[in-house]
Amino acid sequence: MTELNSMGRLLKPRSVAVIGASADAAKTAGRPVAYLRKHGFTGEIYPVNPRVGSIDGLTCYPDIASIPGTPDVGIVLLGAERAHQAVRELAAKGTAAAIVLASGYTETGEEGARRQQQLMEAAGSMRILGPNTIGLVNLTDNIVLSASGALEMDHFPVGSIGVVSQSGGILGALLSRAAARGIGLSKLISTSNEVDLDLADFVDHLAEDADTKVIALYVESVRDPERFRAAALKAARAGKPVVAFKIGRSEAGAKAAVSHTGALAGADSMYDALFKQVGVIRAQTFGDLLDIPVALATGRKLRGRRVAILTSTGGAGTLVSDDLGMQGFETPPPDAATAEALRALQTGDHAVLDRNPIDVTLAGLQPDLLRGAIDILLRSPSYDALAIIVGSSSLAMPELMAGAIQDCLPNSDKPVIAYVSPHAPEVAALLTQRGVPAFAAAESCTSALGAMLNVGSWQEPRPSGAPAAAVAVDDLPPGSLDEAQAKQLFTRFGVPCARERVVTTPIEAEAAARELGDRVVLKILSAEITHKSDVGGVAVNLTAETVGARLLAMAAEVESKAGVRPRRFLVQEMVGGGIELILGMHHDVLGTAILLGMGGITAELFKDTTMRLLPAQGGLSREEALSMAHELKTWPLLDGFRGRPKADVEALVDAIVAFSNMAAQLGERLIEAEINPVFVLPQGQGVRAADGVVVLA
Repeated sequence: MTELNSMGRLLKPRSVAVIGASADAAKTAGRPVAYLRKHGFTGEIYPVNPRVGSIDGLTCYPDIASIPGTPDVGIVLLGAERAHQAVRELAAKGTAAAIVLASGYTETGEEGARRQQQLMEAAGSMRILGPNTIGLVNLTDNIVLSASGALEMDHFPVGSIGVVSQSGGILGALLSRAAARGIGLSKLISTSNEVDLDLADFVDHLAEDADTKVIALYVESVRDPERFRAAALKAARAGKPVVAFKIGRSEAGAKAAVSHTGALAGADSMYDALFKQVGVIRAQTFGDLLDIPVALATGRKLRGRRVAILTSTGGAGTLVSDDLGMQGFETPPPDAATAEALRALQTGDHAVLDRNPIDVTLAGLQPDLLRGAIDILLRSPSYDALAIIVGSSSLAMPELMAGAIQDCLPNSDKPVIAYVSPHAPEVAALLTQRGVPAFAAAESCTSALGAMLNVGSWQEPRPSGAPAAAVAVDDLPPGSLDEAQAKQLFTRFGVPCARERVVTTPIEAEAAARELGDRVVLKILSAEITHKSDVGGVAVNLTAETVGARLLAMAAEVESKAGVRPRRFLVQEMVGGGIELILGMHHDVLGTAILLGMGGITAELFKDTTMRLLPAQGGLSREEALSMAHELKTWPLLDGFRGRPKADVEALVDAIVAFSNMAAQLGERLIEAEINPVFVLPQGQGVRAADGVVVLA
């Protein structure tokens, strides 16, 4: 059985066996047969229960072996201690996939994990959805393979949004919310324990599903990052946006061991990096998980940040305008020609047409006026999108209002959304069903438009080109390297470091200071103490005359604070006039990421960082390194902010690529690596790594 065939048969079966079916439709075990019939499944249904002769007029079979023919799907309603037996028998019959609803597997501990292994072995080559799942619903074809009470409703709006959730309960929540809001869905799948089929399998399948335009994911964890990455890229290439809500954002993630990077990276930032690189839009709130897909499902392109707000109720228009402005959108007034065309629509002095929000007070009561205003604003070169405020006047005749807006949609491909100001869910649902995504919160309007902009601007990362030449690293000792050793390693890979000398006495320190220039930095040299500033182990702006005495004082201060008397010191040239950044590496279950951020001792305070996951082979490309620099809030400082000299961004890009090549070559052997700070000097003067941490396995 090919992969596509088994997935196709799971989502669109011609026959379904229900193992452990109950004749009582009110019981959980009675629901699958009841739902299949209620929602119009036209294929064969085979209930299996040795104690019952028939269910709802269908022949009930005593066991799986007695079922005539081969069911495409088996819904297994038995408990965890018996489910594997049914799975084995279904596999022997040639069934494409089993849906196992029972809980009591890995989520319960060691005994459950053993049962889950047993389930996998029993399935052989047959696919399994679950266990601990509520199943799946193919709304496109009216096929309900689930026992969820959320499916009691009589009618579901069918549309083009596919939903995959690692939580069963959340699937029901999304289905009921979508139905109430008039949002049409195509497929809903609960993957839960993912003993076999997981998020990536269904993203991959939905990327090819003609009835799905947008894929929404509720994510607890990505179990196979490489397969997820491949599936998400496949969806992006197919023009199908993926929107993910990742739960667990407050988790502490990886605890910082010796570097700042661990604290700055954390598990959640790694998900941000993964999603960004594969074009997945991250929903920041649970509400966004429907708000964003419903906007993207219109297929309309947002080409800029200028939004016209058409309102007949001033306060609500200001709410939307204010929130858009907070997220970098613009609400410019109409240009002269647009304002003139709007004024020609309406006699009298009710309308305020020379500013934005554009307040057409009577439009809510006059559909022709509304139609005219919408057409003018969609034609206007001043705007990239239109947000319509639906006020209380629409409550009297929502059909007229919705119809007037719908009539204008074919005249433009610009996004049109609605903000329903009174609490009127039925009006919002009507608009949404007519192709105008309608929202009950101003923030939702902003999230929707932000995602539409994001989809239009995403570009697939290009491969980094020829792999970097291997560097000899066999001589490196395991464990924490001291700062001098760490920087020697960075130098091997092509990261320029500040000039320095290792010293042990005041006399050696004075000689090093004379050699290195007017001003020097003195630091303790220790593999054990990595946050040197915290124990008084760094002094700057010293001269040959002052460095010797400072060395003796530093040794005493560090001993009093850390309980260890340092024996070795670094005298380093004083690097000035540069911008301090942090460049780090972080391992995680999702892969290895390179982190770039504002550096120095305030790195963890400001948390101005961005990350990229390394590809399967090699380091980052120059394009990726440059885009990382552009993403920092501190980018203007590198780009000549307020007359200061532009920084050597080319040299910074070289350093990021070189550092990423080091992380790629050393792989699992490199536990931690960080340069903090790396000084980015003015254009043409390069970069200098001024401090470094490396921990090797």
